[in-house]
This record gives sequence, C-alpha cells and structure tokens, in this order.
Amino acid sequence: MSVKLVVFDLAGTTVKDNNDVSKAFQSALKKYGYSVPLDLINPIMGYEKTEAITKMLHTHEPDASKITDSLVRDIHTTFVREMIDHYSFAGTIESLPDVEETFAALREMGIQVGINTGFSRDIADAIINRLQWREKDLIDHLVGSDEVPQGRPFPFMIEKMMKEGNIADANDVVKVGDTEVDVREGQNTGCRFVIGVTTGAFSREGLETYHPTHIIDNIAEVLEIIKSKADATDEPS
Repeated sequence: MSVKLVVFDLAGTTVKDNNDVSKAFQSALKKYGYSVPLDLINPIMGYEKTEAITKMLHTHEPDASKITDSLVRDIHTTFVREMIDHYSFAGTIESLPDVEETFAALREMGIQVGINTGFSRDIADAIINRLQWREKDLIDHLVGSDEVPQGRPFPFMIEKMMKEGNIADANDVVKVGDTEVDVREGQNTGCRFVIGVTTGAFSREGLETYHPTHIIDNIAEVLEIIKSKADATDEPS
C-alpha cells in the first residue's frame, strides 16, 4: 500500500513565521482588553482560531459571563483583518527551506499534496495566492478550518481532502505539522505517518510529548521517510 496524499500545515511548517500569527492574535486580543504574552499564545496557534480565542478568554477573563459568541466573533474578525492585510501586502512572506522542492518531488512521485490550517479559508487563500503555489502547480488541495464542522484536532479537514482525492483509506495519508494539534489531527484521522517538524511553535522535546511517528528538522526529510518506510511497511512479514 503506497502513500497517496501528504497533508501539510501552513505557518511554521511550510511558511516562515516570525511570530507574525501570534503577534496578530495578541494584537486582536489586546484591542478588546486582554494582554496575553506570546509564550502562552504560540502553543495554541494550530487550533481553529475562534476556538483558540475562546481558550484564551477562559484563561484571562475571570467573569465567564463576558465570554460571549459576539465577543469571540469580534476578536476573530479583527484577527482575520490583520492577517489578510499582513499576508497580502507584507514583504516577508516566504516558504520555509526546501518546501517547494518537496512539494514538487511528491507530485512527481504521483502523491497528492494538501494544505490545511487553523486559519479560515480567506486567510489561507491570501497566503497561497501570495506564494503562487497554485500557479506553480505545487498543491492539489487547500482546506481552511471554517470549511468543516470542526477544525483540529478533529479529522474533518483531512477527510475532506481524502474525499476530494478519491482516497478511501487513511493509511494512505501522511500528516505533517509543527504543533500538538497537528499531531493529534493526524492520529485522530488514522494517518499512516504523523510527522512533527521543529521549524515552528514546538521544539523536538515538545513534540515528543504527543508521540508522532517521526520528528524532523527539515521538510525535505518527508521524502526519505516516505521512500524508505512506506516500502518497508508494504513488505510481507
């Protein structure tokens, strides 16, 4: 059985992130009176963003009655506006090392490349448009967290790509990401390999806590894992 789809996260996994996402999240919270340090924000950045906002509010708002759907929605709207502006116009948006080459190599192997994210689809489109990954013919699928019933760590985003790609078995899928919820998303989907990458929010030690099948320091290592491990897994015992 061969790998048919590799699903990658965006910020911190395939796109360079100098804490830009966390800073925008921090700024949006601050505009509504909540000052949260970046070291508390970074670990939750893989979550769907309204859920991340809710988590932060429950930690920093002692009066639970103030944590309304309206407040969460307003903070999220502010965050989305800042992120779209950043990814559309900032001069620093770039892929992490070896990402585009890895995408191209996977597609040459006949493996579909998917991108999913805790961002809503409008932010994800701004990133992909800026990097021109569609124009470069590097990706097959893009799913934002607002396109499914629930985002990470639930399996719905990966399952949506599997359906679009006519892939019935999660054992044909690999998940790659830099956060706890990336790892748990892959595990909850039943992916063949769940690969943590140290280029983003979590260190190697932090990722080890969640037991991915592999931890890598460079995205190109995905190719070697697939080439060596997938063939070995298919060998009869």
